[in-house]
Amino acid sequence: MAVSLPLLTRSQGAHIRELLLDRRLRAQEGVFVVEGAHAVRDLLTRFPEQILTIVTAHGYLSKEGQGDRLVRVAASTQQCSCSDLQFSKLSDLDAPQGILAVVRQPIWDEEEIFQQPTILGIFGEQLQDPANVGAIIRTAAALNVSALWLTPESADVYHPKVVRATSGVLHALPIFFTKDVSGLIRRGCRIFTAEVAGDGTIPIDEIQEAPRKLVFAVGNESRGLSVQICRQATTRFTIPLSRDVESLNVAATVAIATFYLGRLPKGE
Repeated sequence: MAVSLPLLTRSQGAHIRELLLDRRLRAQEGVFVVEGAHAVRDLLTRFPEQILTIVTAHGYLSKEGQGDRLVRVAASTQQCSCSDLQFSKLSDLDAPQGILAVVRQPIWDEEEIFQQPTILGIFGEQLQDPANVGAIIRTAAALNVSALWLTPESADVYHPKVVRATSGVLHALPIFFTKDVSGLIRRGCRIFTAEVAGDGTIPIDEIQEAPRKLVFAVGNESRGLSVQICRQATTRFTIPLSRDVESLNVAATVAIATFYLGRLPKGE
């Protein structure tokens, strides 16, 4: 049985659509939009205080599972509903599931990260593909990375495609923006760079020890890392490849490097 909810107004709907499309508006208001039953339920279970509004389509309410309904109805957040047609105009998906949430962007304290006795961080330079950024965020959260730093030119972490690819972990991983790695070095982090094999690089499996505060850098999908960042690295590594494969997707590189480096014994 569908739960009776206030109807979504036209202005509310227009505002949600703007949030999906406009990076500046998301940044200005400090919010973003999460779509899908699994993602919204995860937020309701783990971060209910971050949800500002939940919107459900009438068709979704008529099919909603009992467990999902109980979790949603128990929430104290504002909720409203709309027709399936109206929801489809809000949604960023070709096949909308009928539920979305407007959520606060998390705020992280960078100083807390630097004060940790050990750090395993990732630095991404000009990562343009939202799917890659989303996959990196999800991998980093799953493999217990301390934080992710991105250059300001990278894809917006609250872009709908990034949000979908993260599978609901944006509130679990500290993410910061910085123009380069200089500030990380000043705070005692050693920089490793993931590069295509060449002069000055070593295979990743030759690294037998990790510094206590390590940030490894990955570069733009087509250009790789800048010369400046490679020069600032204490170790430049490559992932050995076979069958004439020239390079890996940046998200795959992050997954392999995080898994390997995170399990190394810690040095100084």
